[in-house]
Amino acid sequence: MSVIRRKFAASEVLHLTDDGRTPNNERLPLVIYRGVLPIAEADPAAACEALFARHGWGAAWRDGIYDYHHFHTTTHEVLGIVAGEACVRFGGENGLSVTLHEGDVVVIPAGVGHRREQASDGLLVVGAYPGGFEFDIGTPQEDHAKAVRALYRVPLPAEDPVYGRGGPLLEYWRKN
Repeated sequence: MSVIRRKFAASEVLHLTDDGRTPNNERLPLVIYRGVLPIAEADPAAACEALFARHGWGAAWRDGIYDYHHFHTTTHEVLGIVAGEACVRFGGENGLSVTLHEGDVVVIPAGVGHRREQASDGLLVVGAYPGGFEFDIGTPQEDHAKAVRALYRVPLPAEDPVYGRGGPLLEYWRKN
């Protein structure tokens, strides 16, 4: 029997708890892959979209990150930083600030709050959702109990948006 070893980019795994306003997701951690996107491509945004689509994450868009706290209760979300960098607060008002750089990917479980705090000129983000799910936009001012009930009904994706079926995302998420 042969053993196949896969090398994955360094991952950061953040466990975020419900703060009473932003539900976050106490079952699924947020996962950051550093420097995994093919930025050297002629059109890095198109290459990022193709990567996500190849692994079943569709309904892609290109833009920035909203500058107010929000979350999604109907789907998980992946963000690929294809140009520039941004400081993003995850987890609500008292959450963690993380700087995302060109080439980074962050996988945000349903319910996890996120907000852009700062961004470089020319920031370009590609976002997508597993299985073509439609997203909603929730804010901390909304019905908290309803948001919590909804987010825990969101199914796990079939594949990791960067590494596919054998990627570490599903391993991280199935542990919880």
